[in-house]
Amino acid sequence: MASASFERSSVPARDAAAEVVVVGVRAGQEPTHAAAELDHALDGTIAAHLKATGFKGNIGDAELIPTGGRLPAAYVQVVGLGPAGTAGPTNAEADIRRAAGVAARRTGRFRSIALAISNGVSGTAQAATEGYLLGAYRFDRYKSSAEPRADQRVTVLGDATDEDIKRATTIAGATNWARDTINEPAGTRPPAEFAELARERAEAAGVSAEILDEHQLAEKGMNGILGVGQGSRNPPRLLVLRYEPQGATAHIGAVGKGITFDSGGLSLKPADSMETMKTDCSGAAAVVAALSALPALGANIKVTAATPLAENMPGGAAIKPGDVIRHYGGRTSEVLNTDAEGRLVLADALAWMSEQRPQAMIDFATLTGAMVIALGKKVAGFFATSPELAEQVRAAASHTGEQVWQMPMLDDMRKQIDSDIADVKNIGARWGGAIFAALFLKEFVGDVPWIHIDIAGPARSDEAEHYQPKGPTGMGTRLLIDWVEQRAAAG
Repeated sequence: MASASFERSSVPARDAAAEVVVVGVRAGQEPTHAAAELDHALDGTIAAHLKATGFKGNIGDAELIPTGGRLPAAYVQVVGLGPAGTAGPTNAEADIRRAAGVAARRTGRFRSIALAISNGVSGTAQAATEGYLLGAYRFDRYKSSAEPRADQRVTVLGDATDEDIKRATTIAGATNWARDTINEPAGTRPPAEFAELARERAEAAGVSAEILDEHQLAEKGMNGILGVGQGSRNPPRLLVLRYEPQGATAHIGAVGKGITFDSGGLSLKPADSMETMKTDCSGAAAVVAALSALPALGANIKVTAATPLAENMPGGAAIKPGDVIRHYGGRTSEVLNTDAEGRLVLADALAWMSEQRPQAMIDFATLTGAMVIALGKKVAGFFATSPELAEQVRAAASHTGEQVWQMPMLDDMRKQIDSDIADVKNIGARWGGAIFAALFLKEFVGDVPWIHIDIAGPARSDEAEHYQPKGPTGMGTRLLIDWVEQRAAAG
């Protein structure tokens, strides 16, 4: 992916010295101030073009209009902002973020861009910058004939501040790092290599990192991580990150599932289900990416993160259905399906994290196909042990434009994961699989307030849409950053 440098300017859109000026139009052809200003300067050319082409102004709609030399810019890129009348600044920001992502995918061949996407709501400059960077993302390092993209200079017009641009480039850059890491073929980043990539990213940002190898995992009794990884020739790891700004008193924990490839183990997946299983490390990538962004964002809160990393393979030493694991802390689980492996590695990490005594902890995991069946591929389901935590997750998702839905964690379903020979078994009945997974994890969090977010659906997109690429999305990175900042602001 080519690089982009961002700056801000308060010049009117008609005077922007760029190859392309990007403006927004609401559904029903309702222009924003900048679009109306440019249309006036072009004697109604924009309005006439949009009418002639049937432009509706929905998210995803875009028209590139030449200026004929009547403006400093050679083109005006019009993008749809969706229907007018959405309430509140966060909805406006979501619209602008999506529209900017569409613009990025349409203007990749140009070297200088002026972003003038605004609908009259203050504070949208960060959303425009963030959306543009996210939409410009490409992963083409393995293509021998990749379409070249220009190094771009992007000027954000309007009320943008240096802080807006810094925050947007930091957050989008972290998300794109997560996407890159997930996109890498599983053979290039098994657990040890993933851990080193993550350590390099974290330490460069000012976050301390520690990697526990298979011998250290054995000493600590982290047999869930070891058990899942024992069928692979690539041994597992646990990556621990610590962000500890001076003077911070509050402390929270984050855990991310890092199965670098999931074959299903001896409970082997069908071949076509394995095609995207390099994506099973999405939770770990999101957590590492978010932690690496915190120093630049200046969040004044201590955050400890743990990402268990393992490759789930059906080798001769692989864990077998019927085996019993003694997890970190002493609780035992009976493994009845080796493809329900994410909860086994998370159990160790969550039990360890609870011992660090954070005031709250959160985990991200591509955990269950059952969640995709329940909510589809664009919505993450979450479970929370307190209404306060649930509201924080909803607020974070609203701010970032990511979609979540709270799921029930019903105590009367707990008995369905009772084991005859261990404390718990790793699967329940066929129906309600995401709930049984959450109930399993709950066994290992102790009394620490906890959020579990199952990102199995939105961690990967089947098609490119606004600022989301086809493939890994980096889901959870921005949400985790927002949640951390909420907790920091609360003190």
